[in-house]
Amino acid sequence: MKLVQSILVAATIVVAAPVHAQFAKPEDAAKYRQSVMFLQGQHAGRINAQLKSDKPDLKAVADNVAILDMTDKLFFAAFTPGSDMVANTRAKPEIWTSQAKFKEYADKLNTEVGRLMTAAKANDLAATRAAFGDVGKVCKGCHDDFRKE
Repeated sequence: MKLVQSILVAATIVVAAPVHAQFAKPEDAAKYRQSVMFLQGQHAGRINAQLKSDKPDLKAVADNVAILDMTDKLFFAAFTPGSDMVANTRAKPEIWTSQAKFKEYADKLNTEVGRLMTAAKANDLAATRAAFGDVGKVCKGCHDDFRKE
């Protein structure tokens, strides 16, 4: 598991370099953010499974939160101009017309994921569960406002 996580982290770092540069095509930005969102969902699911288990492994939670911490920063950078016109995206136009509100969600997510990491590393199960719930609320709020169903 540790090797797989290390590989994912390394791959994400290598792939992240183009985020700071402009994407060659708007479709590339959309594919990139969809891939990042897939990773976020996978690792959030692993965290959720641990927190619902009889004996949660908070080290495994912290390992998965570390990946969330990296991917949530990458995700928001991939909403580049022109990528709103890409077909097969669930991004609402409001992402581009309400940039300040969208940025608030990004900042709030970064804060809440940091709180989740702190709680998991402190081996505080109750605080970890509460912090994970807060991360979920930020995700839901952003999806409600900025994602097509």
